[in-house]
Amino acid sequence: MSDTRNPEKPFVFINAAMSADGKIATVERRQTRISGRSDFDRVDELRANSDGVMVGIGTMLSDNPSLTVKSNERREKRRSRGLEENPVRIVVDSMARTPVDADIFRKGGGKRIIAVSESAPQEKVDRLSEQAEIIIAGEKSVDLGKLLAELKNRGINRLMVEGGATLNWKLISGGFVDEMYTFIGNIIIGGTNAPTLVDGEGCTGEFCTTPCL
Repeated sequence: MSDTRNPEKPFVFINAAMSADGKIATVERRQTRISGRSDFDRVDELRANSDGVMVGIGTMLSDNPSLTVKSNERREKRRSRGLEENPVRIVVDSMARTPVDADIFRKGGGKRIIAVSESAPQEKVDRLSEQAEIIIAGEKSVDLGKLLAELKNRGINRLMVEGGATLNWKLISGGFVDEMYTFIGNIIIGGTNAPTLVDGEGCTGEFCTTPCL
């Protein structure tokens, strides 16, 4: 495992469930049930013990996740420690496409952050700023290095990433990921264009230089 720990960024870990053939959603990019109750509980525990939970805009648009802690006991435990009932919920959204009626705004208490680029339409940024804190990082797309440094400055020391495949690739290829957790389900989804655990450009050349975890 490579040591990517950096005092200028949070401890970053990716959690995902994938099918036996490595898919995380159907070819329509729709979420499908891969794991079961025990894994949902494991994910809830990871979420409850994180300072922030982050997804990409693709996951936000296809799955509309709330990213809340589901267990009443875990939410109460967080409150007893002087924390919000949910970790900070973060969307990497270069062009400010997050719907203003998304579940992260409608469900659960706690802070929300939308990370956008300088190229995001100002009217969309303004609308989102009424419901979330806005971080501008990067000119045409979100600069993950700058974003992670800003999250660290805001007290987010342990960051859970819940997809999707494009964000996973950008974080891994940038050397920002410290750990990965994967649940492999006993189903086959198939589809050449169905998203996998990690998409993006992928490695090129005879030898892959992407950092290994």
